[in-house]
Amino acid sequence: MIAYLEHFLHGTDNESRPHDDFTGLSHLQLHGTIDCSPTSIATRDFGGMQSVKPLAFIRPAAVDDVARVLKAAAASSNLTVAARGNGHSINGQAMADQGLVLDMRSTEEYFRVVWMNGSPYVDVSGGALWEDVLKRCVAKGLAPRSWTDYLGLTVGGTLSNAGVSGQAFRYGPQTSNVTELEIVTGKAETLVCSETQNSDLFFGALGGLGQFGIITRARVVLQQAPDRVRWIRVVYSEFQDFTRDAESLVTRPEGDSFDYVEGFVFVNSDDPANGWPTVPLSPDQCFHPIYIPHAAGPVLYCLELALHYRNSDHPSDVDADVDRLLRRLRFVEGLKFQVDVGYVEFLLRVKRVEEEAKANGIWDAPHPWLNLFVSKSNILDFDRVVFKRILKNGVGGPILVYPLLRSKWDGRTSVVLPESEIFYIVALLRFNPEAPKGPAPESLVAQNQEIIQSCCIRGFDFKLYLPHYKSQEDWKRHFGNQWTTFLDRKKSYDPFFILAPGHKIFSRNPQP
Repeated sequence: MIAYLEHFLHGTDNESRPHDDFTGLSHLQLHGTIDCSPTSIATRDFGGMQSVKPLAFIRPAAVDDVARVLKAAAASSNLTVAARGNGHSINGQAMADQGLVLDMRSTEEYFRVVWMNGSPYVDVSGGALWEDVLKRCVAKGLAPRSWTDYLGLTVGGTLSNAGVSGQAFRYGPQTSNVTELEIVTGKAETLVCSETQNSDLFFGALGGLGQFGIITRARVVLQQAPDRVRWIRVVYSEFQDFTRDAESLVTRPEGDSFDYVEGFVFVNSDDPANGWPTVPLSPDQCFHPIYIPHAAGPVLYCLELALHYRNSDHPSDVDADVDRLLRRLRFVEGLKFQVDVGYVEFLLRVKRVEEEAKANGIWDAPHPWLNLFVSKSNILDFDRVVFKRILKNGVGGPILVYPLLRSKWDGRTSVVLPESEIFYIVALLRFNPEAPKGPAPESLVAQNQEIIQSCCIRGFDFKLYLPHYKSQEDWKRHFGNQWTTFLDRKKSYDPFFILAPGHKIFSRNPQP
């Protein structure tokens, strides 16, 4: 089978075609490589809960290779194609059972800073890691405005979802900070698109879960990169105080707030994975539980903040700005932690978590993560039902919760959001050891389902972020009144339903 597929993908003549899947795959003349090993990395993703075998794992050398593969798949009766970035999907979204998986990390490197009307942008390949984009931009004194917490993700991957971090309250998600895309559609057409050129494809692909095309290049908005960051964590015992302060910070004008606002929930105990020890920012800091009010519940809350500054700024001026902003907040006195770090070090802070998790084997364990957007109108009840009851013992990793502003998101993209202007991202980032040392993944998946069911039963205004459903009916409910637009775009740009089969939104239609 391996030799046979190599034969066809690289265009070697062959007199027989025993399987219709290979019709049209001949004479592609790919410049990349093909891996048909049953144990290739394409059989598994970061979630580690599914394993499917693709027909081939293809490493395209350039955009032309991507187009050739998609053209060949369209000519077959039932081949599908999935684009794989750095494999950080949770539920098999970048997999293709008996289909073709494209390793977008292998495409040729592209990096070019361009200036338009006095403003800087960077053109980068869709398979580039944000970590590499950061380092190359900072070398020129520049940086993208909007990030994800973990930068070991590809540009095309995060733009196909949204890309959210503590800067999104000010600049919007990463999908609101890109002005041009190059996309290879399911019809194997390579198109450049923007707000004014092929705009329907542009907005459809942003947050489009890879359903309409594969992003091979993006033009990202840049700004001047700061030199340093004052990184701060302050603790709350009452969720209402936490949300009031967080919402105040994200709705203040620039210059009257921090540059980064996130938050998390932690267990009110000395549990090293879920409790007090997770809050301090450096080894020489200590969390003193004597400051916790006696009336505090099973969980506590932490606002995580950052203020950017330049090397030329006087330390006393930075201190004054931080003190002025913190003075308005209602956190628990005595439970404030802060450090000063370089801007790049701050943005790569999760890199240390990755290195530690790989060292102790947790990085490769299953990750039944759950990500939701929850309306402000329901977040207090969500705290009561989910944080204080279902998750009162933690999840073995961070429980993120912080507000975002709907007005910073472009409603023309494929992303679906709660209705309210202020909504919260809730992310359960589980880092548990593999069973039997840790809980069985099935029990954690069941807990996720319990949370979703609780939200549904109570009529919460919420949406799954990085969604995963098992039926098209579920997807229709997810997209709501945006489903018709989503379906129309699918028919326009991927009429044979080739792309991104791992989401299980559509099944491959036989070619007429």
